[in-house]
Amino acid sequence: MARRLVLVFLLVLSLLGLPTPAWGAIAQPDRVPLTLEVLQQRLRKPLQVEGQSVVDLRRTVIDLRSENGAFRDDFYRLLRDRLARSPDPLGIDLSYSLIQGDFSISKLGLKSLLGEDLSATYTDAEQAQLKRDRRRIAQLSQLSRSLLTQTQAPQLQITVLRGIVRLTQARFEGAANFANTFFLQGLEAIGVDFVQGVDWSETRFSQPAVLSGALFRQTARFRNAIFFERTSFSQARFQEDVTFQGSEFQDTTNFNKALFQRNVNLTRIQWEGNADFAQTTWQGMADFDRSQFSKALFLSEANFNQPVSFREVQFGQPVNLRGAAILSQADFGDASFAPGAYLNVAGMQFSPDTGTILGNSGQIGNVISVPTLLGNETLLRNLVRNFRSLEQIPDANRISYLSQKLRLQQIQRELSGVNLNTASESELQRVGFTADQATRIVEYRLQQRFRSTTDVLKLEGFDLATYVKVRDRIVATVHRAGPAWLGMAFRWLLLSSVLLLTAFGTNGQLVFGVGVVAIAFYSLVFWLIDRFRRLRPKAIAPTWEEAAWMLGSSGVLTLFGLYAIFRNAEYPWLTLLCLGLFSVPVPVLLIARLYQQGRYHDLLDTSYFVEDASLRQLRILINRLPIIPRYPMFRERFAPILWDRRWNWLNYLDLSLNNLLRFGFNDIRLRDEHLPGIITTLMWYQWTLGLLYIALLLWTLSRTIPGVNLLIYFK
Repeated sequence: MARRLVLVFLLVLSLLGLPTPAWGAIAQPDRVPLTLEVLQQRLRKPLQVEGQSVVDLRRTVIDLRSENGAFRDDFYRLLRDRLARSPDPLGIDLSYSLIQGDFSISKLGLKSLLGEDLSATYTDAEQAQLKRDRRRIAQLSQLSRSLLTQTQAPQLQITVLRGIVRLTQARFEGAANFANTFFLQGLEAIGVDFVQGVDWSETRFSQPAVLSGALFRQTARFRNAIFFERTSFSQARFQEDVTFQGSEFQDTTNFNKALFQRNVNLTRIQWEGNADFAQTTWQGMADFDRSQFSKALFLSEANFNQPVSFREVQFGQPVNLRGAAILSQADFGDASFAPGAYLNVAGMQFSPDTGTILGNSGQIGNVISVPTLLGNETLLRNLVRNFRSLEQIPDANRISYLSQKLRLQQIQRELSGVNLNTASESELQRVGFTADQATRIVEYRLQQRFRSTTDVLKLEGFDLATYVKVRDRIVATVHRAGPAWLGMAFRWLLLSSVLLLTAFGTNGQLVFGVGVVAIAFYSLVFWLIDRFRRLRPKAIAPTWEEAAWMLGSSGVLTLFGLYAIFRNAEYPWLTLLCLGLFSVPVPVLLIARLYQQGRYHDLLDTSYFVEDASLRQLRILINRLPIIPRYPMFRERFAPILWDRRWNWLNYLDLSLNNLLRFGFNDIRLRDEHLPGIITTLMWYQWTLGLLYIALLLWTLSRTIPGVNLLIYFK
């Protein structure tokens, strides 16, 4: 009859659209009222459950309300005495029971002063477990002495439960007090229902604590609790505020699919194991401030409807935010990330119109990571908008650089990867598929083409392990003919060059470093072809002093440029290789040809370079060409640079600076009489490179200087 009434009650709730309580999700067994006679009978005959002795109080109604005071006092006294007299650990099983009135676990366990000699009360194994809390006791004792100016350490009393405590599907209708308790044999509280507030402050769990599916209808306090082993709050539901402030989780902790309907205090917590908050729902504010995560933090597919704070949190390993939804604000201000720690935000649902991601400028952008561009382009654009709206330009540029680097990887994979829609069976086998899998792929694409590489998982005989093994070597695109392939290859070359030389316009120091190296190199090239012409019959060569000055000055400039490159480039050697491919081959070939054919022309003992001798001033030469005008009277202003001056080497640095940066002290150009064509080609080649460099430099400055940046992106 009782079971039918429960089923009818649940049916009415479902029809009315009311939430079904966790304790009522499964039909409850028939409960019997617990009387003193029944209690005494069960105390005399403990049960063996999974190899552990427990007092069987399952499926009972325990009335501990104030109007039943006599029974309440006898209940605590009889149960406490039985637990204390037992030579072996004796647990309590309240599974499927209904506890009416306030419940206090401190009235059942043994009272012990931690720090005293416990050999007469506990076994060696139990003493070893109690000693695991020595460090905590010492810290609290030291704090008490400092605050209360006591000369003697205070005795910390705690309630010790030697046996396991089972609360599966139990329902506590009054306030439950588990504070300052040491559970030596663990806790099993699957689906427990706390109607009123529950206090677990200062509680220690020496063995695994399982509160999966627990329902906390009122405030829950776990302040300064210590969980020595694995802990599970999977699918737990917290309807009111909950606090874990100052607690310690020394092993893996599982909050998977938990629901937090109000504010959550998770500050100053030490997470020694993995912390799993996957698929959790946070309807109130969440505060992780000043916590320490030694292992990974999983927040995949978590939903944050209100602000969440990670201020001053220490992350030792990656934080997984894959598929999470941030609908308000996530604050990572002053958070510290160990080497190798980052924020994996792949697939995260985030819009700068409704949410905000905060963090230290110049840091938060460096720790955001996305493995692939596919499916994350909108997210990356939204992150860029988020940081630009906060005027955190370095972070916005870092995300922009990340997105373009992922785009380059995608283009490279399409160029070199095996196309599932066109590859032969032998090519598929070479990439890692078995013969049977290759056959299935060919049969599938005869009916419809692959739209994504993950489509192979739909085929029979394919598993995730196979996909992970080959995913970086396969693509699923339309067939690309020769011109289309060449166009994509050109895009790859252009994008890789921009990334290596400018970090996609996000690093001004890198661009200046590249320019300084190029200026030093071409100044040396122009000095060589102008000052070292021949040795016989009459030598036209620089003095040793001039050579030392020229080589020394260009060497110093090169060192400055290399320092900037190696400090700012993600791949400095590849950056130097890219710079060398643009700057070195053409000049080397032209110079080799110049010295091979020799020079036999008039004005051989006069410099090839002339300067505007009418003015000596700092000039911006954006619109000038590297040759002098043809108008005769205008040409009279230009005179050959002087060879017989000690500072002559400065002219070649100025010439290279003019050609590359369009900026210098003198307007130095090529003369137009008796000039070898190879030298003209060299001059025009560097001048052309200068056009490209100026464009990259101005673009980079526009993206990195805050004022200019805001003018461009928020006009």
